[in-house]
Amino acid sequence: MTNSRAEILAKVLKNQPELQPLPADLVTVTHYDNPIENFKTILTNIGGSAVNVPDYQSIQDYIKTHFPNQRIVSTLAELSAISEQGWENQDPHSYENVDLAVIRAHFGVAENAALWITEDLMHQRAVPFICQQLAVVIQAKDIVETLHDAYVNIADSVYGFGTFIAGPSKTADIEQSLVLGAHGPKGMTVFILD
Repeated sequence: MTNSRAEILAKVLKNQPELQPLPADLVTVTHYDNPIENFKTILTNIGGSAVNVPDYQSIQDYIKTHFPNQRIVSTLAELSAISEQGWENQDPHSYENVDLAVIRAHFGVAENAALWITEDLMHQRAVPFICQQLAVVIQAKDIVETLHDAYVNIADSVYGFGTFIAGPSKTADIEQSLVLGAHGPKGMTVFILD
């Protein structure tokens, strides 16, 4: 009596296709003359705003002017003068009345204005999604052209949680009318450090 399992595995082994070389790595075919300007255009088109700034003092001045007398939390030590202190590691429900959250992104994508942000930059996963307004700081040199380039950047990264965020929360499901802030921030500002 033969063993059916062994017989099946022997037939599978005997009928293996020949090994094929792996395909060549994909390369980005899309190139932008000015990735930063493309990023800014796309961000504006999807409801966000981009602000070029030379330094963190300029970010502080912008926030003081555009978000006066509001609850502001920031993960950036450079903005501690305008940010609430000791807000980290609280119950996520305590962030329900955050008016503005300011965080950093690892990089942005010119193709769709997405920003790659991992948990280590958020301090609290809920913060970028529960605040009324979200501001993200990114270096101009860290804007890549396409999502393919973005995935190459994160391919070997180790992180517990990461997400691409592109513009404020929005939906157009109801009567084909665009609603910003449907299930997250109502607005998004990206500070691009030159």
